[in-house]
Amino acid sequence: MSAGRRLRALASLAGNRALLRVLAACLAFTLAENAVWIAMLVYAYGRGGATTAGLIAVAQLVPAAVAAPLMASAADRRSPVILLAGGYLAQAAAMAGTAAAIGAGAPLAAYTAAVVAATAVTATRPAQSALIPSVSATPDQLTAANVVAGWLDAAGVALAGLVAGVLISLAGAGSVFAVCAGLGLLAALLVAGLRAAPLAAAPPEPALPQPAPPEAAPAGLQAHTQPQEQPQEDETAIAGIGAGLRLAASEPRLRLMLTLLTADSVVVGALDLLAVVLAVAVLRRPAGWAGYLEFAFGLGAVLAATGSAALIGRRLGGPLMAAALVFSAALAAVATGPGVTGTVMLLIVAGASHCVLDIAARTLLQRSVPPRLLGRIFGVLEGAVMAGLAVGALLVSALDHIGGSRLAVLGVAAVLPLAAVAGGRAVFRLDAGATVPVVQIALLRSLPLFAGLPAPALAGLAAGLEPVLLNPGDILIRQGDHGDAYYAIAAGELGASQDGQCLGRFGRGEGVGEIALLRDIPRTATVTARTAATVYRLDREPFLTAVLGHAPTQRRAAQIAATRLASSEPA
Repeated sequence: MSAGRRLRALASLAGNRALLRVLAACLAFTLAENAVWIAMLVYAYGRGGATTAGLIAVAQLVPAAVAAPLMASAADRRSPVILLAGGYLAQAAAMAGTAAAIGAGAPLAAYTAAVVAATAVTATRPAQSALIPSVSATPDQLTAANVVAGWLDAAGVALAGLVAGVLISLAGAGSVFAVCAGLGLLAALLVAGLRAAPLAAAPPEPALPQPAPPEAAPAGLQAHTQPQEQPQEDETAIAGIGAGLRLAASEPRLRLMLTLLTADSVVVGALDLLAVVLAVAVLRRPAGWAGYLEFAFGLGAVLAATGSAALIGRRLGGPLMAAALVFSAALAAVATGPGVTGTVMLLIVAGASHCVLDIAARTLLQRSVPPRLLGRIFGVLEGAVMAGLAVGALLVSALDHIGGSRLAVLGVAAVLPLAAVAGGRAVFRLDAGATVPVVQIALLRSLPLFAGLPAPALAGLAAGLEPVLLNPGDILIRQGDHGDAYYAIAAGELGASQDGQCLGRFGRGEGVGEIALLRDIPRTATVTARTAATVYRLDREPFLTAVLGHAPTQRRAAQIAATRLASSEPA
């Protein structure tokens, strides 16, 4: 994508009010989520030290770890607006309850409400990921929205530390929960009026037969989008989680990436509590300084997110391991007692390294998992991340109790290197089997049919393409044959004819063969190479899975098939 096209895509966001509302809600959510987490750790630390703070962190994260995969599965089958607005409202109510309990001097009630708020958080990220494509007007606008959302997430983490630090210093931890309850309510109001259908095709609801609408869906589409039997929701969610766990257990490289991401979450969870320990016990500063240290970590993530585009199209195993080592080295250096300025600078470096590690590992996961299992694997990952955050908080509590703050910092710094050592030589071959199909992705993105597909699904399709070389005169598709594949044209020119009559010519950025697949009918035309050509073959099953599993793409496919059939009918 050229620089001018990137700028136009970013500028187009200003004209999409729905998308701006989603992004604004995303910023409010990120700010509130991270600020209240810091505030609760400060509150618990003040009442019982590192041990109490660690136990409260675990109490918040264990229910969230269990709920995360279920929420990710629900996001595939419900309108993302319902799930997102409901999650925001639940968080706002729980945060308000926590603020009231702190003000009333009822710590047990405050801890309970904080657990509810942390569990409700798991509803938001899957719903955000589904809603942004639903309200984007063009593929370029979707890409721009994802870039902005990533930057806002990093900025929210940084601002949360600053806001929490100021509010705790001025009015105590309860004020953070009160302000963030307002942010949660604002986020819910921002998205509540939006309309978006689930990205996955919905199963049919049992009802009396109804007359078909004037423009009914093609028979082939109906046959593939209406299964014979509708499974129960809970059974579907549990089966999805089980499939994700089985895939993770059977693939060593996938296991290693999940392990590294989980280890990273252990370190991040430990840092949340370490920020409190460093501020109070090491730097001898007021408790509000925990927020300022978190701000330094978030600032590093913002800087790294701004430059993360440099990772596009590169092998990511090297950057991933380099980021892990720099992350650990920066934390180990904090244990030497570099003072306030040195600690802040080292946390900025740690935040930047964490951001690069997270982006690289998640991108490798997207390249390594079949599209149909991608949501399930990321649901498993979300649960593992929540569990890792809890383990990190417990680790700091235990090490601080055994040997003080320095041992706690050094122990946390050793987590990522130990995870890398456990992976052995496979660490250096993380992306050996995940070659980036840059040409194929660019080709699919240029086809109108696939332009609206989410990036992970597009990458999965690109990995399954098979090149086919054609000489002039070679027949690629013969009229009347069974439709078994779709073909994307990478180079050269093809011609289509029906009963000897020319229907048109096709070149790069176009595809042929979709009608027989979508309508479940024999080939309607013969396609011949007019020049030497290179096409990429996509088999029937992955084609139908990708097209019929993404509602906007399904509608676009129906339009393309109807238009082509109409153009081939005699006047």
